[in-house]
This record gives sequence, structure tokens and C-alpha cells, in this order.
Amino acid sequence: MHPLFTLSLDLGPRGYEIVIGENLLGRVGSLVKPLAPGQQVAIVTSTTVAPLYLAPVATALGEAGFTVLPIILPDGEEYKEWPTLQMIFDALIENRFERSALLVALGGGVIGDMTGFAASAFMRGVPFVQIPTTLLAQVDASVGGKTGINHPLGKNLIGAFYQPRLVLIDVATLKTLPKREVLAGMAEVVKYGILRDADLFARIESNVEALLRVDPEVLIPIIRHCCAIKAEIVAADEREGGQRALLNLGHTFGHAVETVTRYKTFLHGEAVAIGMVLAADLSERCGIAPTATTQRVRALLERLGLPVQTPRLPVADYLDAMAHDKKVQDGRTRLILLEEIGRAVIRDTIDTKQVAATLTANMATK
Repeated sequence: MHPLFTLSLDLGPRGYEIVIGENLLGRVGSLVKPLAPGQQVAIVTSTTVAPLYLAPVATALGEAGFTVLPIILPDGEEYKEWPTLQMIFDALIENRFERSALLVALGGGVIGDMTGFAASAFMRGVPFVQIPTTLLAQVDASVGGKTGINHPLGKNLIGAFYQPRLVLIDVATLKTLPKREVLAGMAEVVKYGILRDADLFARIESNVEALLRVDPEVLIPIIRHCCAIKAEIVAADEREGGQRALLNLGHTFGHAVETVTRYKTFLHGEAVAIGMVLAADLSERCGIAPTATTQRVRALLERLGLPVQTPRLPVADYLDAMAHDKKVQDGRTRLILLEEIGRAVIRDTIDTKQVAATLTANMATK
């Protein structure tokens, strides 16, 4: 029996546990059983993940007495939209799912976001469980209750805050993850060090090779550390009225990169990596962060094999995408910048000319 590491996200009656370990999928039934109000369970997954992990999860849930319905969606950020969401509702309604049903999100951040949003809306709200199978989802997207879909004008503009009943993180799923997906997840790992914990950032710098090997001895404690940081921030500010916005470090720039490239060039974590370099550069440019902050951030991301430059596209396109970002408040774009590695701050008074200069300075040469 492999050890479990458990964290609690304290939100009163809506709080839940984050369970982390290796080879946990066979234990899903016993872990979920106390949380499920009825016998109907729908496993929402993707065409990529289903051949790998649907069978063991469905078997474990069946052995626990559940009636299991698989719902397999097309894979990719470009499918995080209304027609795909409708596929979930169609399957639930056609199979006469009731208000006591439970949804299980088995996959990466896209599956988690859409399943959570579907759970928030179906029958005006049914419980759901997150089983993230990508590193990015394990350290970030599965925790905190942000759900939603994209709109052509911007990412995650349609959705709801809706907390899961449980997050089950099995690091063994990372062994089948394509290297590019692992690297994209590393961007979110680095994010936590940059925004909250300089020691974590230094630990990542010292363990790059082990992390790239997906060594569980190194990776599990770091995943746990990242989840603990997020749980603490979410517990203090669930609906992003203040400090939770710090978790968006690199995301305003990153979402703009995804939008202008129509979600077809970069994985989300890759775009966030670019966004963090831009945020560091802008922080230095505005005199908020010390010199060489950007150099250190860029160097670590490059060692992890992540992109650090924006595609050569009109600056106006990036600025327009940023203006449609959901973090815009009173017409001003809220940016997460750095005072130093380990301490991020929220700013909404940055001159657009400085933002444009940062975008220009960090564009690819071709």
C-alpha cells in the first residue's frame, strides 16, 4: 500500500481534502464512497486519457457499488467551448442522471474545468471529484474551484466558482504524460516559487534533472508544497476578491499569448512560462523588482525546456487580448508583478507603453 499525503482546503462546509500519492486510482471507490449522495457516477474524460485510465477508475467505482457512465470528450484546449460542454449535459440527461449523481473529472485542466462547470449547472448543482492526470492540473487547475470554458475573445470568460468534494492526485499518471505536457506543468510549479516561496524556487533550481525525470521522491513533496500554497491562498480569498489574484502570475500575459495564437501554438503552461518572463521584465522596467530578476526566471524556465518569448505578432493584438481578460477591473488591467522572487504584488496602474515595451523586448526574432 503506497502512502497517502493529505492536505485540507478549509472552506467550512465546502472544504475538502487533497490526497496525493502514487498508484492511487485503484482506491478511488473507497475514497469517493463517503462523499457520493447516490449511486450514479459519470466519469468525464478525454480521448487521450480514456485508453490509459478510464478502465481502472471505472472498475474501482463499480466495485464500490456505483453505476458508472463514461463520457469521453475530444482532447485539447480548442474544445473547451459550449458544444463540448453540451456533450456532457446530453449524456447525463439521456441516461437519466439525477440530482444525487456525482461527476468525476479524469484528465487535465480542460477536462477538470469543463466537468466542474457542468457539475455547477446540471440540476442547479451536483457534486464532483477531481482526478487530475497532468502535472499542471495536479499543482494548479484541480484545486480551488475555478471552472469554465473559453470564448473566442478570451480564455475562461464563462464559468463559475464551484468547489470539488475531493482532489485525488496520483503521480503515477505522469509516467504516461508526453514530455511536453510535463514541461508545461513545470511552469505552474515554478509559478508558486516566484509568487510566494523563494526557497521553493531555489529547490526547483537545484532539482531540475530529477524533476524532468519525474522522480516521485522529489516531485511528490514539491506537488504537496504547491498545493499547500494554493490551498492557503484560496481559503483566505475563495472568489478572488484580493490576494487570490496573485495566483494569476504570468496568466494575463499568458492568456493573451494563447488568445492571439488561437490556442493552437502553445500549451497553457507554455504560455504561462512566457507570461512569467514578461511579468518579471515589466517589474524590472517599472522599478518594482531588482535587476537580474528576469534573467534568473528566464534561465530556470529555459533549463526546464519551456518557451520564454512571444511570437512575433502585432503588439496591438496582445494589448487587445489583455483588455478582454477577466481580471480587468474598472477598465484597468490588473497585473501580477514581482517585488522579488518569492513575493508578488498586484498592480493596476501600469502604463500601457511600458507593457508594450515589455512585449516588444521579449518577442521572438522571427
